[in-house]
Amino acid sequence: MIARQPELTYSEYLAYEQSSPKKHEFVNGQAFAMAEEDENHNLIVINLVGCIHPHLRGTGSRLLALAMKLTIASANNATYYPDVMVVCDRSDNDPYVKQKPCLLIEVLSPFTAMLDRREKLFNYQKLESLQEYVMVSQTEIKVELYRRDPEGWLVQSLSIGESLQLQSIDLAIALSDIYEDVQL
Repeated sequence: MIARQPELTYSEYLAYEQSSPKKHEFVNGQAFAMAEEDENHNLIVINLVGCIHPHLRGTGSRLLALAMKLTIASANNATYYPDVMVVCDRSDNDPYVKQKPCLLIEVLSPFTAMLDRREKLFNYQKLESLQEYVMVSQTEIKVELYRRDPEGWLVQSLSIGESLQLQSIDLAIALSDIYEDVQL
C-alpha cells in the first residue's frame, strides 16, 4: 500500500519545524527531510564562513549558515536552509526565517546537486533582493557563480587557481581558501 504524505500549510510547516529534531525543507505543501552533511560539506561551509564573517563585521550585514530558514513568498512559500546566506536588509528581522538575502551559497553533494541546480536555482532567482547565488562542488574544485544583471542572470564557472569575486559584499575569496583541508 502506498501512503500519500499529507499536505501542510506554510503555518503548519513552521510549527512542525519548530518541534522537529530534524530539519525539513518545504515545497508545494510538502516537507522534505534534509540529507545529512559529510565532513567535506562541513569544512567548505566553515571555510566560507571564516572568509566572509570578518569581512562583514561592522557593515550591518548578517552572515547566517546551515540552520537559518529562507522563505520565498513568490514560490508558494518554498522554504530552504541555504548553507550560507548574507542578509543586508535590516527589515528582514524575523529571528527564524529570512526573505531578503543578497547572497546565497549552496555546497553541492551527490545527493543535493540536482536540487540545487534546478529547483533552488529557479526559486532563488525569484528573490528580488538576491544579487548572487553560488554553488560549490564538494567532489572537485569547481564553483559556479550566478550574478543578477539588468538583462538577466550571468553565470561564471571557476576552478583551480581562480578567485570567487562576490560583488554583493565586495569580497574576493581564493578557491584554495574555500577548499582548504578538504579531501577530494
